[in-house]
Amino acid sequence: MTRRKRREYTQDFKRQMVQLYHNGKALSEIIQEYGLTASTFHKWITQDANSGSFKENDNLTVEQKNN
Repeated sequence: MTRRKRREYTQDFKRQMVQLYHNGKALSEIIQEYGLTASTFHKWITQDANSGSFKENDNLTVEQKNN
């Protein structure tokens, strides 16, 4: 059985998707139209709100950075 390759998205793509959401496009429409999972998209929205960055290191808590 082969494993599915994990999809990777550019920072620009993530930013465009979050911007569509902030401009009023329904979350369900974005997910369906672009083939995203709800959990991935919610993560991007949270990252954008917390730090404005989609890089994992920019979204770590103080405890996570110290470990």
